[in-house]
Amino acid sequence: MGFSRKKKFGVFISMLLSLAIISACASSDASEEEDKTTGLSPDEILNTAFKEEFPLQYESYLKNMSPEDENTSKFVEEIEPNLPILFLNYGFSLEYNLTRGHTYAIEDVINIVRTNEDSIGSCMTCKSTAVPALIDEMGDDYWGASFEDEIVPRTMAYGEGHEVDELGASGHLAIGCSDCHDPVTMELRITRPSFTNAMERRGIDVTEASKNDMRSYVCAQCHVEYYFEPENKKVTFPWDNGLKPEDMFEYKENQAIEQGFDYDWIHSISGAPMLKAQHPEFEQWSYGPHGEAGVSCSDCHMPYERVDGAKKITSHHWGSPMDNVEQTCRTCHSDKSESELVDRVENIQESHLDAMHETQEHSVRAHYYVNRMITAGAPEDRIEEAQWYIRKGQWFWDIIAAENSDGFHNPQGGMDSMRTSSDASNQAIRIAIEELTKLEIDFDELEEEMENIIETVYKEEDPYLKHTHATNDYFPNVLELEE
Repeated sequence: MGFSRKKKFGVFISMLLSLAIISACASSDASEEEDKTTGLSPDEILNTAFKEEFPLQYESYLKNMSPEDENTSKFVEEIEPNLPILFLNYGFSLEYNLTRGHTYAIEDVINIVRTNEDSIGSCMTCKSTAVPALIDEMGDDYWGASFEDEIVPRTMAYGEGHEVDELGASGHLAIGCSDCHDPVTMELRITRPSFTNAMERRGIDVTEASKNDMRSYVCAQCHVEYYFEPENKKVTFPWDNGLKPEDMFEYKENQAIEQGFDYDWIHSISGAPMLKAQHPEFEQWSYGPHGEAGVSCSDCHMPYERVDGAKKITSHHWGSPMDNVEQTCRTCHSDKSESELVDRVENIQESHLDAMHETQEHSVRAHYYVNRMITAGAPEDRIEEAQWYIRKGQWFWDIIAAENSDGFHNPQGGMDSMRTSSDASNQAIRIAIEELTKLEIDFDELEEEMENIIETVYKEEDPYLKHTHATNDYFPNVLELEE
């Protein structure tokens, strides 16, 4: 039996309403950003230069200065206490903090212990509005230039004399307006060539992107996984095979190695050649529920807000949607109460964090088991096989742990990745057990020594010293054994 004309008309109207709701959720246009001609120079990079014409957005941007407290270490037992072990012999074992507002980007990258005399220009790439000017000025020399001697002085020179107390020592040049907007027209734009190059390799022309796509692409210039190309240290995104953790791992195991990039560092407990993941929010979001539904980064992290009860602007306070559920989640999920939505997010994140801690523990055990293989004289080929599984296991939890949504951007993808991680780490342990059994190693002693060394790392109160306890006489630094 067919529909009557009246019923067909009702279905048609319902479809139109559904499309309207989806459009509102996924691709709302900010009226205050349309058809603007500011009179600013097209080369303007100072965040303060936008204050006069966009005072409401500027006031919103200033909220990124809160909280003003010092950086909080991730090494404390309540957060991720295994990291000083898992990143041993790499800068991330020295200092690794919870995120702060984008306005602190330059300050934090300059002061963190991980940057030193060997750091390069690429380390500044996502920290300052001055970076496009530096690339224009220095060309490809920018990427490998000395961070301390060349890049920091040049960056600060661009803003010298324009500092303002409300943005601290360097907020006037930190991540801001010109990174995402053309200073003249305020149209969204891409300013980092690494993103454009990666998309081109995937057959995507960003100049043809829709407004809704751009509301995520501007974020994807930085909130992504990357590595430094070996030849000139250029920031490169490993996306040629796709955006999933397994796609990027395949790239690192093949194309990257063919280009001369084999690893980020050698782990001094297991001797494994390791990969370090970076904040892949864009990748995880892209095949998660919201990405597949066309909901942009800006829809959730830059919601519309009413100022003084009248003027509607896009928030430029980049933070968690949980800070403003009514204007973020409930614009689409109006059938759910705020408490229901918060509970849903918290349940996802708690499950995710529990799984992540478990996978990290598997990685820790794998490192120490392979250390014992080395000191006990196990066959080299079996050691190398176990080291490869350590490399794989740590990549698949780190690509999730480094992602700043605690699993919410892609709950299923995160769990799948951590399952792969645990399988790989446990395979490394199985190989070690097979070989150590042949060598008649006392496993009770091994387990006791491992628990003792982990506890010592945990109990060290100074985050900067925790990594110094990750090796001892029983589990020595294997890189020192080779010297």
